[in-house]
Amino acid sequence: LGPDERGERDESERMSSKAKGASPGGGDRINSELFTLTYGALVRHLLLDLESPEEVNKQLDKMGQNIGIRLVDDFLAKTNTGRCRNFREAAKTIAETGFRMFLGCSAKVTQIDDKECKMVLSENPLTDFVELPEKLQPLSYCSLLCGVIRGALEQISMKVECEISKDPLKGDERFELHMRLVEYVNEEYPFKDD
Repeated sequence: LGPDERGERDESERMSSKAKGASPGGGDRINSELFTLTYGALVRHLLLDLESPEEVNKQLDKMGQNIGIRLVDDFLAKTNTGRCRNFREAAKTIAETGFRMFLGCSAKVTQIDDKECKMVLSENPLTDFVELPEKLQPLSYCSLLCGVIRGALEQISMKVECEISKDPLKGDERFELHMRLVEYVNEEYPFKDD
């Protein structure tokens, strides 16, 4: 390559690397928006197939639980975080790291004790482009999140109940999840030592 061509290539590479660095986390935001739109299409499809908002709630929760079970490994691998020792630590880790990592938003843990807490999301990207018509008020649009939390904590030996306690889609001013520890589950191994 001649000096002019090398200079153009170097300039092109610098521009490309600047563009990549210009919006740190930009790729995560795009993925979050894509997930938001895809999730909306999924909920609509479930509503058409199942016809009952209550059945859709159950299906979304079940899907979320399956996702949560798989997300734990990804979370632990990417964050190099150790196992949470108790419910309080798990709730804070989900709020401070998990929501930011997988949804691109943060959450704050409030009213926490050893068995219960509430998580308030600063924003909920799942509801960015959503309005619920009056006939769909029984639909718990974000029940997938409850299932994800249940599934993830199940993988670290905590059985929890999780429900949406406040939802802007139903007129509340913020999105809030209520979590309650049911029990710590002992790990069972598939084979016995002889």
